[in-house]
Amino acid sequence: MGHSIPIVSALDGVYTGDLLLHGARYQALTEAFIETYGVMPDFIARAPGRVNIIGEHIDYCGFPVFPMAIVPDCLIAVKAVDGSSVKLSNVNAKFAARQFDYQPDGVVDIDQTVHDWVNYFKCGYKGALEAIANTSSPVGMQCLMDGSVPISVGLSSSSAFVCCAVMATMKANGKLLSQERVVKTAVASERYIGTNGGGMDQTTSIMSQPQSAAFIEFSPMLRVTPVRFPSTTPPIAFVIANTMVESDKAVTAPTNYNLRVVETRIGALMLAKHLNISEHSACANADPLTFKTVMDEYFANSYPSDRDPPVLKWTKRLTDMLERAEALFATHPQGFTLDECADYLSISASDLTRIVHTDRFPVRADRFKLLQRAQHAFSEALRVVKFRQVCESGDTSDECFVALGDLMNQSQDSCRDLFECSCPELDEICKIARKAGSFGSRLTGAGWGGCSVHLVRQDDCENFIATLKQEYYSRRFPELGDDELKNVIFATSPSSGAVIYVFD
Repeated sequence: MGHSIPIVSALDGVYTGDLLLHGARYQALTEAFIETYGVMPDFIARAPGRVNIIGEHIDYCGFPVFPMAIVPDCLIAVKAVDGSSVKLSNVNAKFAARQFDYQPDGVVDIDQTVHDWVNYFKCGYKGALEAIANTSSPVGMQCLMDGSVPISVGLSSSSAFVCCAVMATMKANGKLLSQERVVKTAVASERYIGTNGGGMDQTTSIMSQPQSAAFIEFSPMLRVTPVRFPSTTPPIAFVIANTMVESDKAVTAPTNYNLRVVETRIGALMLAKHLNISEHSACANADPLTFKTVMDEYFANSYPSDRDPPVLKWTKRLTDMLERAEALFATHPQGFTLDECADYLSISASDLTRIVHTDRFPVRADRFKLLQRAQHAFSEALRVVKFRQVCESGDTSDECFVALGDLMNQSQDSCRDLFECSCPELDEICKIARKAGSFGSRLTGAGWGGCSVHLVRQDDCENFIATLKQEYYSRRFPELGDDELKNVIFATSPSSGAVIYVFD
C-alpha cells in the first residue's frame, strides 16, 4: 500500500525555522474557521508548493525531474457535517465563498470555461470520491482555505490546492489512501480542469521529505528518491524570484502547456514508428505513449543493468535517442502540420487527435515543432541525471557550485530556445542574476512568466536579493514596498511534504 499521509499534532516535523510564526498561522486559521462556521474544525490538510530545480516539461515525457517542496503551502481546515453539501471559504477576501452540492450523477459539475477558484477544489473533491469508491453517500464538508503559495507564478499553487482538496475530502470521508494513491488521484483530478500535467507537482507536494530535494521517476513506476544537496562551505542556497508576469496554466493551455504536451506525444508516436517498435505491445498499448516508453522499449534488450552504472546507462540511452530523434525530425525544422504527422503514422488526422487526446485538451497550432521539443526533452533529462550525480558525488568544493549552476543555465537556454517557454522578463532576470553572483539561473514551473530559481552561496543571499531588487524590481515595479517584496523574492530550503494536522 505504500506510506500513508502523515498525521501530526505538532508542527516541528513539518516546518523548520520560526515555529511560532507557523503556529500562529494555524491558530489564526482555526479561529477564522470558528468565526465562519461556529464550530471547531476536525483537522487541517496541508500541501506545499514546489520549486523545480531542474527538469522542466519532461515529467509528462516520462523522464525524471528534480524538484523540492517549499515552505509556502495550502491549508484547508475541514469539518465533516451531515448532508452532502460542501461549503468553501477563503481567508483571502479576494476569493468569494462558494457552495455546491454533491450530485449522484457525476459527483459535481466543473465548468472549464469559467475560471473560478472553486473549480480546483471541485477537481480534488470529485477525484477523491471516485478514488475511494464513495460516490453514493459522501459527507457534507465545511472548509476554510489559507494559501501562501503565490498564484500563477510557477510554484504549483494550483496543484497544491488540488492535492489539499483530495486529502481533505478523503479524510473527511474516513478513508485517507497511501501517498502514491493520493498522488495518482491528484494528477487525474487536475485534468478535470483541463490541464494535462505529468505528475511532478503533485508528487513533490505529497511525497517530499524534510531537508531533501526529490529525484522523481515516473516510468516504469513512480519512485521518489530523496537527494540532499552537497554540504558545501558556505552552504548552497536557492533564491526564488517572481518576474511578476502571471501565466495561468489553465487559461493559456491551448497555445502553451497543453500544446507542448501534445507535441511530445506526437513526437513519441513518430519516433516509435521510425525505430520500428510502434507495434510492440509496450508502445501499441501505451496511453499516452511517451519518449521514455519509446526509449525503454528500444533498449529493452540492450545495455543490461549489470553492465553499466546507472548514470552511464542513462547517458548512453539519452544521447542515442537524441541523435535518432534529430535524424527523424530535422527534415522539418519549422515543424510538421497535423496532416503531415498523420500521414507519417499512416492514420487519419482525426484518429491522431483522438490518440493524443486533443478532444479533451484542445490545442491551437498550425505546426508542431517536434525537432525542438525532442531536443529539449532528451537533453533536459540528461541534465537531471547529471545534477543528481553531482549532488551525490561527495564533492563539496567550489567546483560543485559551478557544475550545478552550469546545468541550470543550460536548462534555461534550452527552455528559451528549444521549448520556447521562457519570456523576456525571465530572460532579463536570469541575466541580472548571473551578473549578481548566481551560479545558475533558470525559469521554474511551466514558464511563460512566473518564477525563476537561482543557485547562490548562502552567505551571498542578502546581497544577491538586494541587487535583484535594485536592478529588476525597482525599475519595473517601483510601487512595490519592502513588505510586498518579501513574498516576491526570497531564499528557500527543502520542505516536508503533505500532512494532516489534527488537534490534541
